[in-house]
Amino acid sequence: MKKILKGLFAAVFASTVLFTAWPQSASMKNGTYTGTGDGKGGKITVQVTVKKNAIADIKVLSHKETPGFDTAMDTLKAAVIKSNSTAVDTVSGCTLTSKGFLTAVNAAVAQAGGELKANKKAAATTATKAKQKKTETHDVIVIGAGGAGLAAAIEAKEAGADVIVLEKMPMAGGNTLISGAEMAAPGNWLQKRDGIEDSVSRFEQDIMKGGDNINNPELVHVVASNALAGAEWLRDKCGVVWENSLMFFGGHSVKRSLIPLGASGKELITKMLAKAEKLGIPIVYNTPAVAFVQDAKGRVTGVSAESKTTNYTFYAKKGVVLATGGFGSNLDMRKKYNPAVDENILSTNTVGSTGDGIVMSEKIGAALVDMQYIQTYPICDPLTGTLLYFDDARLYGHSVIVNKEGKRFVEELGRRDVMSMAIKAQTGHCCYEIIDQKGYDESHLEQNHAAEIAYLYKNKLLVKADTLEKAAEFFGIDANEMIATVNRYNSYVAEGKDPEFNKRSLTFPIEKAPFYILKAVPAVHHTMGGVKINSQAQVIKTDGTVIPGLYAAGEVTGGVHGKNRLGSDAIADIIVFGRIAGKNAAK
Repeated sequence: MKKILKGLFAAVFASTVLFTAWPQSASMKNGTYTGTGDGKGGKITVQVTVKKNAIADIKVLSHKETPGFDTAMDTLKAAVIKSNSTAVDTVSGCTLTSKGFLTAVNAAVAQAGGELKANKKAAATTATKAKQKKTETHDVIVIGAGGAGLAAAIEAKEAGADVIVLEKMPMAGGNTLISGAEMAAPGNWLQKRDGIEDSVSRFEQDIMKGGDNINNPELVHVVASNALAGAEWLRDKCGVVWENSLMFFGGHSVKRSLIPLGASGKELITKMLAKAEKLGIPIVYNTPAVAFVQDAKGRVTGVSAESKTTNYTFYAKKGVVLATGGFGSNLDMRKKYNPAVDENILSTNTVGSTGDGIVMSEKIGAALVDMQYIQTYPICDPLTGTLLYFDDARLYGHSVIVNKEGKRFVEELGRRDVMSMAIKAQTGHCCYEIIDQKGYDESHLEQNHAAEIAYLYKNKLLVKADTLEKAAEFFGIDANEMIATVNRYNSYVAEGKDPEFNKRSLTFPIEKAPFYILKAVPAVHHTMGGVKINSQAQVIKTDGTVIPGLYAAGEVTGGVHGKNRLGSDAIADIIVFGRIAGKNAAK
């Protein structure tokens, strides 16, 4: 695992390092100094050693960054020491970690009492070198090191194939890494323990209904039939730890969604990366695929890819698996297919979700489906668009959602698209999620999402108060109406029926002080459209025939989710079709 993560960020920096004019009025004192900055996961503390007016060494003493993001600091350390400056580019896809690290280094350097003197030789722009050309041949090439790509790579390798994975970002994981990674799996062991009746057919019906029945029934059946086996495969073959409780996502008819350890996608990605390393699967980072290679008969026989220094041609003797994700971070592409999802709507997605694989596939005749259907997640950061995991409380059954007027306006466990559109229609285009101390504790918020909670407090997006009235006043919510709303809701819980919005799970009242209120807005979360595939994960052309040699899995594909994806169905989709694509590509 460490071996894979160590090289994640080796080539992420631009060739030109940026510098400012540094005052040189005083020399820094030799010594060792400590500084702290705020990263993505919390505080980053570094120790900086200064010798002869220059940074001699930087050690990271502590951090809580997600594996993958954390190794950005290794790249930053090398760049800062080489240039003797913190005025360097941040690492692509790891902006918050980068800024936290550089803030910590600056804080340490300030204690030295002088100013950094930039290394002019390192700062000088060098002539652009011609890229070298390199050709490799493997049995199977997987494009994308997210959840679907890693599942495909592991299965192809275990089927006896020589596999290589290409990843355009400096780290693995994609949207899976930054997700909660809950996984819908009908008939799972926790349902049986809790006496919850479920079935494959019931799950199929929920997926179809959630997508307004425009989904491809054949693909839906594949996901529903294989989801439980996929969850067991993650557990038994990859070492993923599932927690001892379930979540109830909006649109599902029963509670069926497994929760990974820590309610975070890093549990899946770190365990799948460790499995890939154990199997000897190489992952080439910072190397985006740019085009498919085809033979005279149209079979996909390889991939052209480009890194900062090299133009690659990777030939595949057996097959290529496309697992490059969706296009939620590509504003132009979003507006092309759905003009309403414009620059006024933020995104929860990684910066790598730009639809590259969809464009590549279309160029060789692949059919696209459902491209206009772009899902927003209802509970996101009003400042950045990041999905807020404080919302786990809602999925555990502890939340009431109100507007500025203090009134409920939507079912708290409704479909994501329905909730999002309802929130956008409220005053300020936002909502307020209310929970009590029991909900806070039983949803494991402090345990799993402490860094996010600290961020929310700091940016005045979350309040904790001894009374509902004081909590409402913090956000300017109509306190009298909100208290009346909560009291009505509590009566619905007692009666077991919600006559206003027919909430499908009335589990817990809001009554134990202190109380918490979160302010949130919707943001782009998932693109349902993509390349057309069949039940064997083969990519289909516009004329209905198969593109030989090309398979696809995950958010790069369309047809599974229809107009709207239900929460926790994406992990089922990527694991099921990732495994199928890998096995078939290896044949």
